Amino acid sequence: MINLLKKYRPTAHCALYHKNPVQLLVATILSAQCTDKRVNQVTKTLFKKYPSAAAFAKANLKELEKEIYSTGFFRSKAQNIKASCQKIQKDFKGQLPSSLEELLTLSGVGRKTANVILGTAFNISSGVVVDTHVKRLSNRLGFTHSKDPERIEKDLCNLLLKKDWIYFSHALILHGREVCKARVPRCSTCFLEELCPKKGVK
Repeated sequence: MINLLKKYRPTAHCALYHKNPVQLLVATILSAQCTDKRVNQVTKTLFKKYPSAAAFAKANLKELEKEIYSTGFFRSKAQNIKASCQKIQKDFKGQLPSSLEELLTLSGVGRKTANVILGTAFNISSGVVVDTHVKRLSNRLGFTHSKDPERIEKDLCNLLLKKDWIYFSHALILHGREVCKARVPRCSTCFLEELCPKKGVK
């Protein structure tokens, strides 16, 4: 399956628009319960207004909430973004840290967000990103029997070579968006069909 993914999705990458690690942090926080497409629409103007951690740290919370309103959960997201950037300014000299332990000290950052940042911004294989697509497809493809993201990540890390951890999540997310959809998967056009056990597919 990995070989087929690499053959048919060789350029799979993070779909969130960003120009630096701090922007990726903000975009990933905004992506919770929101589509990447919507996030990219919001950050197109957001990053012009707030180009750095310092700018987000000084942001007026109400104004920031208005800017990100359409991504949902805007109050908690605004608070997390501002608090994270304040900590980046205070404890990390304005630079986003590149270790899992330090990233997890930032507001609104869990393992998924930390893995996204480490893999995409720093090319560090710290784990496999488990979002809704990876969770769904990992079960359908028989890679795991769990619904718990941390358990799924452990199962995937045990199955995959570490060098494939970063690529795999990008490829599976792309495949989930375009082919293996939640309600009506397009099995007849899927290049993984012959190998897929189709667990949970009616």
